[in-house]
Amino acid sequence: MEERMGSSNQYLTFRLADEVYALEIAKVREVLELTTVTKVPRTPEFMRGVINLRGGVVPVVDMRLKFGMSRTEKSVNTCIIIVEIEVDGEKTVLGALADSVQEVIELEDGQIEPPPRIGTRLKTEFIKGMGKREEEFIILLEIDRVFSSEELAMVQESGREAAGPVA
Repeated sequence: MEERMGSSNQYLTFRLADEVYALEIAKVREVLELTTVTKVPRTPEFMRGVINLRGGVVPVVDMRLKFGMSRTEKSVNTCIIIVEIEVDGEKTVLGALADSVQEVIELEDGQIEPPPRIGTRLKTEFIKGMGKREEEFIILLEIDRVFSSEELAMVQESGREAAGPVA
């Protein structure tokens, strides 16, 4: 049983195009500057490739492509958010490519509304809710649900292939 402490949660906010998204801070390991991403053959378009993170191979996913937007272009603010997600009981570390990371915010339960039923480009099962701060809406992502288990299997496989045989 999961016990929730208090009624506010911390989120890391980031931008994709003109929209502000947020991830639960508990899922975020670190934020990296954009580094060299090695393309892995035969992976979905949203899989940009893999990076070397302290000797480990971490798959990098282009969140804009995943959400049906144009490919993320490298800029001075482009970054990789390293997240730990759980799908089918298995933990996976992956990098989420974002246009920019903004800040860590705290939202009370009362500032979070349920996801909209219509009028969104995203499938709403991976939207945890809509955070409200002043006049701005922040799309709170349920990062464990952004990727299907099939997609994650491909992502994990590409990470293993890229790691190659140990010399």
